[in-house]
Amino acid sequence: MAAISTTAERTTAAAPPRGRRDANTKKLARIGWGFSAPALLVIAAVTIFPIVYSVIMSVSNVQLSGNGFALNGITGGNYSVLVHAAVWRYAVIFTIVYTLITVIVELVIGTCIALVLERLTAGRGWLMALLLIPWSMITVINAELYGYIYNGTYGVYQYLTGLVGLGHPVILGTPTGAIAGMMVADIWKTTPFVAIIVLAGLVMLPGDVYEAAEMDGASGWTTFWRITLPLLRPTIALAVMFRVLQAFGLFDLPYVLTGGGPGYSTNSLAILGYFAMFKNLDFGPGAAVATSTAALVLLGCLASLRVFRVQVGKENA
Repeated sequence: MAAISTTAERTTAAAPPRGRRDANTKKLARIGWGFSAPALLVIAAVTIFPIVYSVIMSVSNVQLSGNGFALNGITGGNYSVLVHAAVWRYAVIFTIVYTLITVIVELVIGTCIALVLERLTAGRGWLMALLLIPWSMITVINAELYGYIYNGTYGVYQYLTGLVGLGHPVILGTPTGAIAGMMVADIWKTTPFVAIIVLAGLVMLPGDVYEAAEMDGASGWTTFWRITLPLLRPTIALAVMFRVLQAFGLFDLPYVLTGGGPGYSTNSLAILGYFAMFKNLDFGPGAAVATSTAALVLLGCLASLRVFRVQVGKENA
């Protein structure tokens, strides 16, 4: 007892007073903020400032001159132009539908691939390396690749459809074909990304839950729907958020593959904003397009969190 008492007294004596601990904690926090300040300033310069300036420009009367442009007064005319523009309404609908279809298909296929990879005991590394080849490919190169595949004269798609007796349909020459072909190219490239995220979530699931389900006689299908899928909700929500952000910023794929055509059938919001600002020099409406796109992305991310009932680091009951 005397030894235990002596040890407790030494521990108490060795511990610094609470005030000193708080001072040390604040000092370490100041040091951490000091080291982080350069990176935070760079982030503010390249991310936060352009967003804020875009919002200001979207509600300003932008006047062009030989020396650039100037912001003269506040106006809501830029958003009025968007609301009354059929091309903007189409771009909003197209971007939303494109995002929904591609994200759902990629989520389903990616989850199936992740389930297969999670059960492999040999060759998983090689298959993951092969799986990441499409994802590692630059989107511009991916667009050029599918441009050759869909080419109406010497494309692989034309050759294969001719072999099976389906004729020689023109993919990029019709609005429906161009949209479908662009979705296929996007799904081929980004499904591996979803699969890797879901696989990371699968390998982190607790094994004792599955052992209990097996002892209770649960089938594989029941185990997936009742255990695997609910436990994967945070991982799925993360994958959905990443893909929503990427899909709403769709620019390079349609710009290279279809040029926004035929007509404006593959005009995404990013393409529309680019044409407005850098082709037509309509900086006010172009900034309004960018701001409305950012607002829609924010709503999409919040909706995905709501659907999967996931908060930061916490799953709601």
